[in-house]
Amino acid sequence: MKNIAVIGAGTMGNGIAHTFAQSGFKVNLIDINQASLEKAIATISRNLDRMVAKEKISEADKAKTLSNITTTSNMVNGVSQADLVVEAATENLDLKLNIFKQLDEACAKHTILATNTSSISITQIAAVTTRPEQVIGMHFMNPVPVMKLVEIIRGYNTSNEVANTIVEFSKTLHKVPVEANDYPGFVANRILMPMINEAIETLYNGVAGVAEIDTVMKLGMAHPMGPLQLADFIGLDVCLSILNVMYDGFKNPKYAPCPLLVNMVNAGKLGVKSGEGFYDYTKSRKAEHVAKQFI
Repeated sequence: MKNIAVIGAGTMGNGIAHTFAQSGFKVNLIDINQASLEKAIATISRNLDRMVAKEKISEADKAKTLSNITTTSNMVNGVSQADLVVEAATENLDLKLNIFKQLDEACAKHTILATNTSSISITQIAAVTTRPEQVIGMHFMNPVPVMKLVEIIRGYNTSNEVANTIVEFSKTLHKVPVEANDYPGFVANRILMPMINEAIETLYNGVAGVAEIDTVMKLGMAHPMGPLQLADFIGLDVCLSILNVMYDGFKNPKYAPCPLLVNMVNAGKLGVKSGEGFYDYTKSRKAEHVAKQFI
């Protein structure tokens, strides 16, 4: 596989495109919003600048990485030459199903279709295509250029050949692929999201404050970031979406999102990306600091 298409130019999409391009692959970054594409390239460039400043890469490496990325708002044209497509759109089932229907029609027969979904059924996504054996989950972690893990999730019909290809391909990105079965939340979020939800419940019940909860988990459990700060970094709307997928999938009340999380999302308090979540990022430029510490 030499030509990669990435659908979605948001936080995950631009990180995935960055990672592929830095590993020498030609990447077509696709988004219906031209402003999002411009913002994505600016973000990738800034992140590469930080890596140059830390002497992790050279200026020549930065230039080569950027030259490997092209952008387009035309998905049909953008995926026509792709050997692998990685969908990194918003965590919304209907949106993903619509994208995969279009990809199935627009892509070459040999193209592998991957989704970066963090919780939605790979089998359900694959079912809307005529090539379910070529559909697979590639769940990258944020921030993608830094985090080593990639969860590889087979759908019910994913072929061994495709799964093995993606596992080996992930290694060429200097990632560590770990296979998981297709159940809501897979491994990462099945464990992480209940922990975050319980931290929110602990705050909701008045057991302790935001800083206290995060400090206990950082100093007592050696977590690099407290669960409430991590929720802000992920996006509270994303956390809510994943919990709802798990709750619907398992019908188990332990996955029901905390009412405080629901209210915060309804109020537009989404974390770093909105400027306020469990912490206020508008006064201290903490959002920029949070992002920089990973790159």
